[in-house]
Amino acid sequence: MCGLTGFFAPPESWPEHAEDTVRRMASTIFARGPDDSGTWSDQQHGIAFAHRRLSILDLSPAGHQPMHSHSGRYVIVFNGEIYNHLDLRKELDDSASGTSRFCWKGHSDTETLLAAIETWGLETTLKKAVGMFALALWDRQNRALKLARDRVGEKPLYYGWVRGALVFGSELKALRAFPGFDNPIERQALALYMRHNYVPAPWSIYQKIWKLPPGSWVEFDMPENTASADRGQIRKYWSFRDTAQAGIQNPFRGSEAQAIDALEQHIRQSLRGQMLADVPLGAFLSGGIDSSTIVALMQSISSTPVKTFTIGFHEGEYDEAKHAKAVARHLGTDHTEWYLSPQDALDVIPTLPALYDEPFADSSQIPTHLVSKLARQHVTVSLSGDAGDELFGGYNRYFWTMSIWKKLSRLPHPIRKALSSGASAISPAAWNRIFSSVEFALPSRLRYSNPGDKLHKAASLFGAKQPEDIYLKLVSHWDDPAAVVLGAVEPETAVTDTDQWLDCDDIERRMMYLDSVTYLPDDILVKVDRAAMGVSLETRVPFLDHRLIEFAWSIPLSMKIREGQGKWLLKQVLYRHIPREIMDRPKMGFGVPIEQWLRGPLRGWAEDLLSAERLEREGFFNPVPVRQKWEEHLSGRRNWAYYLWDVLMFQAWMDSERA
Repeated sequence: MCGLTGFFAPPESWPEHAEDTVRRMASTIFARGPDDSGTWSDQQHGIAFAHRRLSILDLSPAGHQPMHSHSGRYVIVFNGEIYNHLDLRKELDDSASGTSRFCWKGHSDTETLLAAIETWGLETTLKKAVGMFALALWDRQNRALKLARDRVGEKPLYYGWVRGALVFGSELKALRAFPGFDNPIERQALALYMRHNYVPAPWSIYQKIWKLPPGSWVEFDMPENTASADRGQIRKYWSFRDTAQAGIQNPFRGSEAQAIDALEQHIRQSLRGQMLADVPLGAFLSGGIDSSTIVALMQSISSTPVKTFTIGFHEGEYDEAKHAKAVARHLGTDHTEWYLSPQDALDVIPTLPALYDEPFADSSQIPTHLVSKLARQHVTVSLSGDAGDELFGGYNRYFWTMSIWKKLSRLPHPIRKALSSGASAISPAAWNRIFSSVEFALPSRLRYSNPGDKLHKAASLFGAKQPEDIYLKLVSHWDDPAAVVLGAVEPETAVTDTDQWLDCDDIERRMMYLDSVTYLPDDILVKVDRAAMGVSLETRVPFLDHRLIEFAWSIPLSMKIREGQGKWLLKQVLYRHIPREIMDRPKMGFGVPIEQWLRGPLRGWAEDLLSAERLEREGFFNPVPVRQKWEEHLSGRRNWAYYLWDVLMFQAWMDSERA
């Protein structure tokens, strides 16, 4: 796991001290690669690369980057892991003969990747590779720069234009280090951020800077031949939508028992590649279905106890550590837990703007960073259970949406409106007390954490005209961001553009698909990447092996969502290794008590960032709705923590930009 950056500049934009410039750009992402660094430039053709290395495979100098291909045609900087690189290396060796056989200098996956590109070309190599990655490739023969990103978007790659130069890198801070960077804030991206709590690809928070979409690559020849507002011709080598459609059209036709066997084998196949490392390796363990399944199968493969890590909270509604401990005890892992004090979590908040480098307001970023920090004290690589919800139907919104729609569609709109008003008239705290008093009589599927807030959000859905309206509401923070962000027009995304929706009859699968191409890469994977790389920890996501994704999308919906609960098939795999009674409990999120903190220890910090005078002076937000939510939150009448956290994280990020 590493960090990369560089620039492609015409003579008039070429920095006076190019090597120093690209070295300085790389120094901003030091944490992504503290073990080694390297630079390379070719002023004649206007290209410069820099790399920061976190050594995982081949710890020797043979893995140093930028790396040149055997023929000298290609130069690469690469961030990520190619899990099947030994298989690719064998295929290359088997296809060569005599003097054309490869003379390998080391055993790094970067060297394998370069040899594959020389032999098969970039696109064929990308299609053959199993892994997570971002790369920049210079083709000396064609004088062209190529940028590529992994299928689902585990590794980040930004690129765009600064004063006539094409700049690129793993994080925005590297691009900002290019001389003369002054790209303005992109208000359309800010509007999208306020809806989703993240900036969705291909947007970035800056004008003329973009994220390369997952599963794609782009090529540039000399910058002077390209308009300085051009994203380039994006070329897809893998499509999540095509994969999902193919799975639906060619469903798995075996029995349930055969499906369980097949899923376990796919997870094991993924783990065999992802457990390969020349450094200590472990796993995050929350005690939930996804991470417990990953750890259980890791332990069944490993000859020694797997190192597992979890953090706990003294606030019971946020604490999963006791469940993780029970799983670890049953599996016999080498388990480490850290119970956080409120101060431990609060101390992270000032570091978030620099850590995430772009406005990002998923508050579970705090515990994610802390569990990464804990793991890094013991290992260099940690596996996670992310993506289980998207692939196997685990989010509550998948069952809520259809359940709500079936009931709503039977009622006239005036009655819906009256029900909405009645439910909203009772505060979330009062609803929590009501549910608490009757919880003992409710089935487990109807027991939720923070039911009052969920009920208030449900009440706001009663005006929906189609189930997709409910989904949009459930994945939104601010319902009308353009009314909050001054001078903004909210652009369409995969969530709102019907042409990008999956062609299938089931709203549940349409939601799972939309989450997989929006929320997963732009929230979940961003959260984990920045939180872990901030402490020089590599994370790997076994559920995102594309072969497993292809299999998961062929599974009938009835094997995923059953009796109002998700992940049925995944649970059957888990129950082979962990007793059902350890695992059966209501789903919990990975969160922190932001609601209480904003009324307590964070109140002064938030008041300064949300002051009407400051909001008016800076000119990004309409102060009226922001101040209204802040005052209602302080009074305890409503919980607007998520909405306010969006504004606060942007404001704190702006402060870090000025520093």
